Amino acid sequence: MNATRDTAPAIELRGLRKTFGDVEAVAGIDLEIPDGEFFSLLGPSGSGKTTLLRMIAGFELPTAGQVLLHGTDVTSRPPYDRDVNTVFQDYALFPHLTVLQNVEYGLRVKGVAKRERRERAEQALSSVRLTGFGDRRPGQLSGGQRQRVALARALVNRPKVLLLDEPLGALDRALRLEMQVELKQLQRDVGITFVLVTHDQDEALTMSDRVAVVRGGRIEQIASPADLYERPSTDFVAGFVGVTNLLSGSRATALLGADRMVSIRPEKIRIAPASSGVRPADDEVAADGTVREEIYLGASTRYVVDLDAGGQLVVQRQNEGDADRGISRGDAVRLHWQRAHALPVSGEPTAEQPALTSPTTS
Repeated sequence: MNATRDTAPAIELRGLRKTFGDVEAVAGIDLEIPDGEFFSLLGPSGSGKTTLLRMIAGFELPTAGQVLLHGTDVTSRPPYDRDVNTVFQDYALFPHLTVLQNVEYGLRVKGVAKRERRERAEQALSSVRLTGFGDRRPGQLSGGQRQRVALARALVNRPKVLLLDEPLGALDRALRLEMQVELKQLQRDVGITFVLVTHDQDEALTMSDRVAVVRGGRIEQIASPADLYERPSTDFVAGFVGVTNLLSGSRATALLGADRMVSIRPEKIRIAPASSGVRPADDEVAADGTVREEIYLGASTRYVVDLDAGGQLVVQRQNEGDADRGISRGDAVRLHWQRAHALPVSGEPTAEQPALTSPTTS
């Protein structure tokens, strides 16, 4: 029995389904998350990712299917009887208690002796780099510090699984980027399974060992961050995880010689003035066009190019200095890219024109 538990996945979902009236929020998901993995559920609002997390935590009961934690069926168990803890976006700290008292609270409810809970709370604060902050109140802390207190309060219970529901959503961009690195390092340090729910692709790619892209209550693709970005399996994944050009129909046939839907990342396409005389290599595809828009993004510049053959492609080029920005709106250009970078994806094309898709437009 113990051997089975030791080798079982940290989380296993079997045919998990959840309906709210006529709405199917989660549509029969099977999933295994091994022990010690940082796993993310990535998807737009309403995709079912938060409902999935709440069923793992025990806050929602599934309509059908099972939830197993380390080989034990916990489907009908309440949240307090599962070896998991959840950290929410709003932190849910008690403003009238000190930081140390907030972290101790769960242990106090469980009846842990005062000396032990104090020691464990101080260890938890140390693990999130908040040693010496125990006497402060939440209102005296920054947003990032309050988030770390919430993490310490969850870790003090020594769960085998930590669930994170949009934990960085309330932070500004700079602090969010800092906390992404800290969360990943913390997960490595404590060695337990983290499951993150987010709609932020950068957040998922930065922190995760694997990412599941969720859409319409189903998982579209599960892969490592690199595989998800470099080898998306569907048009939705290609457009939601990053920005991409989608080619299909006659445009794909004209450029690639085959009528199939493909995804080409803007940074995979090279751009040069038409007068430069650039010739594509044997393993490359070339297309001529005119720059419709030049969008300066700081580290890079994005170009929207109207192709002479019809349609558009979007190109993104790294900025290496002012002299490197020798292409402007209205210029005639030549684009070229490796054939291997035009990746076949499944999906339903809606038009003959190439489509630029991103998390904000998909």
